[in-house]
Amino acid sequence: MTRYPDIPRPVRSGLVVMDPDHGTPRRVIVLQFNPDTLERGISPQSAGDSGDAGGGGTGSGDRNEALRLKGPAQETWKFTAEIDATDQLEIAAPDGIHPQLAVLEMLVQPTTAQLRAATRLTQQGSIEISPIEMPLTLFTWGSKRVMPVRLTELSVNESAFDVNLNPIRASLSIGMKILTVSDLPAGHRGADLYLAHLAQKERLAAAARGAGLGTPGPGGAGLPTGRG
Repeated sequence: MTRYPDIPRPVRSGLVVMDPDHGTPRRVIVLQFNPDTLERGISPQSAGDSGDAGGGGTGSGDRNEALRLKGPAQETWKFTAEIDATDQLEIAAPDGIHPQLAVLEMLVQPTTAQLRAATRLTQQGSIEISPIEMPLTLFTWGSKRVMPVRLTELSVNESAFDVNLNPIRASLSIGMKILTVSDLPAGHRGADLYLAHLAQKERLAAAARGAGLGTPGPGGAGLPTGRG
């Protein structure tokens, strides 16, 4: 196959499963193809989000809290990923894309060892059993977006199979919630990674070359002063 060394290799997006105690990667899941589109939802954690109580409004919120934030914004991501074994014919795939699908599904499943341990505690009469803690998962999208996440949605559409009915092509709808310092305990490695992600946003915002304050308004009249 002809190669063109002057063409840069594309940066792949993916997921990194980390050991939360030591910060070492346990597994790296590289998306075979970068998604064409991303859907992002950002919801501010406003202290006064129950409504506007001033100026004749009908809300019941506290006007003193209107501009206050209770914590970081809640951000969700959604995208569609493709897995196609036929695009990698030089790699043997006796199980089709079962392994790739299983890796993603295990991000939202406890292991059999964890389930058996919980069962033993139940049989021993433990009054309270802590929920099973999953590994820390990071989503990477280029060098400027590395963030701790929790998968909230995984929908698989298998569209082709080999002679043994192993899936060889699938489309995955993946939804994620970015974990913030409000979601993680103090001192958790994921909280530090979120702060690094937020600091990256601050650096990018500071680098934006915006127009001066005199630009907004008809004819560049500037911002209103609030005086009559």
